[in-house]
Amino acid sequence: MKTKFAFLAGIFSAFLLLAACQQQEGPPVDRTPLPSVAAPPYICDHIPLQAVRLMTGIQDPIVNGKFDMAVGKRLDGKSYGTGGCYIYEPTGNKSKVLQISLSPAGSKEEVEAEISQGARRLPEIVPGAVGYYGQDGNADDPHAAAVLVHGLDQMIVELVHGVKGRDNAADVVALMKLVAPKLILDAAPAPQKTGG
Repeated sequence: MKTKFAFLAGIFSAFLLLAACQQQEGPPVDRTPLPSVAAPPYICDHIPLQAVRLMTGIQDPIVNGKFDMAVGKRLDGKSYGTGGCYIYEPTGNKSKVLQISLSPAGSKEEVEAEISQGARRLPEIVPGAVGYYGQDGNADDPHAAAVLVHGLDQMIVELVHGVKGRDNAADVVALMKLVAPKLILDAAPAPQKTGG
């Protein structure tokens, strides 16, 4: 009887261990690429929520921030916009996982310097703009960022805590492609037309 009880206890222990190992793995990583077209619902009036959900793995993030495309007109009469969108975890320590910022602080020289130091060049997203992207951190704590400069306007997409198992560098580039054509072009002055 003692041997039968020990055998059943061993099977039960093995079952618990297997269940614990399966719980630690968590749900499978959603590797769906970000959409190629921005669609509602939006957060911060410009950022597609579905893209944020995919790249952060968070379905109901806490969101703070906004973009002001006319701030320059009000401050000094020049055409530029500023602002940011900040995405946080909804539970626990509510740490920041993603931020998108826009400012009149860009420099093509800084972009070229970053590329010369090993950053990868962004594909053309906006005519006349240059940019770079990269990923650092480690497999357990992926961090990626993309920077795009158009004139003096600079847009940054920074994935502070990406999803382990996703291509976080590809995600920041894809989000830049989704939002930069609207944000950075709305922030920049229209080119002067020449007579003809």
